Amino acid sequence: MHQARKRFGQHFLHDQTIIDRILRSINPQPGENLIEIGPGQGALTYPLLKACENLIAVELDRDLVPVLSRRSKRYGNLEVINADILEFELASLGSQKYYRLVGNLPYNISTPLMFHLLESVKQIQDMHFMVQKEVALRIAAGPGDANYGRLSVMLQYRCACQYLFDVAPGSFRPPPKVNSAVIRLTPLAVPEYDIGDHANFSAIVQAAFGQRRKTISNSLKSMLDREKIIACDIDPTLRAENLSIGDFARLSRACT
Repeated sequence: MHQARKRFGQHFLHDQTIIDRILRSINPQPGENLIEIGPGQGALTYPLLKACENLIAVELDRDLVPVLSRRSKRYGNLEVINADILEFELASLGSQKYYRLVGNLPYNISTPLMFHLLESVKQIQDMHFMVQKEVALRIAAGPGDANYGRLSVMLQYRCACQYLFDVAPGSFRPPPKVNSAVIRLTPLAVPEYDIGDHANFSAIVQAAFGQRRKTISNSLKSMLDREKIIACDIDPTLRAENLSIGDFARLSRACT
């Protein structure tokens, strides 16, 4: 049996109750374009393949590629791409299809991966990911929540974010030292807010949460003065955690 490798952040899902619950959440259908990130030993891969008949899997551990390819033949057509998902581009698949992304993400790459996938969001129908519970809480958090931060704002600007359910460490081999959760991200056809220049929006959000204990008039002083913040109908004495996505959008448009 393949041993989990620490350098790849591998924790293999084995709990059939959780597997079934994830599958019900995804509800895969024949003809859909599914991509699984980090299939591991195939706990989700084979039932996904059985349901949708064709599946692309992106796996970094090259030793798992022949195992997955061999065992998948009875279920359908599996294409395993041996690649680092942080460097993989959906555009490399050579089509303009909408993809459904699924994965039990290694904890050490989940946040950078979210930002990487936002670059291809126009090709994504939805995403169902298992992540560290702490990350899931940050993704779904709203203003005023202690978990609300840069990740919350940047993802919620482009996606409807849903926290689905918790997953205990015992559902994996080896069990991780933290709890996990399953989330659903559904890209919005049209963002709810006009942010103006995306680079400005990203810079403002990063600066505001990079010094989250400071008021926004202090954390954003290199980009916006107090008068411009007030002109956006925002109290300059507030902290980043108190601002909505709409507030950040107004600040972004004012940053010219």
